[in-house]
Amino acid sequence: MNAQQPLTYDAFVELAAADPTVVGLVLKGSRAHEGMTTEHSDHDLYVVLADGATTALARFTGHRTPELDLVILSLDEFRAAGMPGFERYALARARIVLDRLDGGIAQILAGKARLDADEAFRKAGEWLDAYANSVYRSVKNDRDGHALAARLDAADSIRFLLELLLTVDRRPRPYNKYLQWELARFPLPGWDTGMLLDTADRISGMGDVSTQRRLFAQVEAVARRAGHSAVLDAWGEDLDLMRPQ
Repeated sequence: MNAQQPLTYDAFVELAAADPTVVGLVLKGSRAHEGMTTEHSDHDLYVVLADGATTALARFTGHRTPELDLVILSLDEFRAAGMPGFERYALARARIVLDRLDGGIAQILAGKARLDADEAFRKAGEWLDAYANSVYRSVKNDRDGHALAARLDAADSIRFLLELLLTVDRRPRPYNKYLQWELARFPLPGWDTGMLLDTADRISGMGDVSTQRRLFAQVEAVARRAGHSAVLDAWGEDLDLMRPQ
C-alpha cells in the first residue's frame, strides 16, 4: 500500500485470514469494548503466527497508523504476553477475530483473564499493605495539617485499593479508561459499583478523612474474609487511626 492507499483493518484481516501461518487474530483496546469506540479509535490487532512459521506478513511488523496498529508475534510469545505486564487486562477483554486452534486462542485469553489462586493471594496481600500505608499516611498528614500531602496519599490509596479488590476477585485491573466499563459489566462481588466509584472519586479529589475511614472499614472486612488478617494485624495500634472514629 502506498501513502494514498493506506492499509485498512478490513483489508489486513482478509490478507491475514488467507495466510495459513496465521493461527489467531485478536482485537484489543476500545474496539473490543462495546460502547467505547470514538472517531479517534484505531484497530489494535494481535497477529498470532504458528511457532517457527515464516510469512510475508512479517513485512508489517511494527505497522502503526491512525487506522491500524499491528503486533505480529509467535504463538509462544502470545502465550507470554502480559504475563505479567500491562497488556494482561487488554488481552483479557480482547475480542477474537480468528481462532484456528479450535478454541486454543480463546483458552489462552481466558488464562490471562483469571489470576492463579496462589498468585492472587500473594499479590492481594501486597496491595492491601500498600493501601493501608497510603490511608495511614493520608489520615496522619491531614491530622498534622499537611493538606496537599494528605490529598496525594489519598489519591494513591485508590490505585492500591482497586488493585487489591480486583486481585481478590482474581482479575487483572483495567486501565482507568475502562474501569467504569469493567465494573458496570462485571461488578465486584459484595460491592455496589456506583457507591465504590463515587467514593473513589470523592477520595481522589478531596481526600476526605471520614470517607477514607468508612471505606477502610469495608475493605478491612473484605480482606479478613479473604484470609489477609496477618497483613492488617501487623499494623497494630495504627489501625485505630484508619478506622472510623
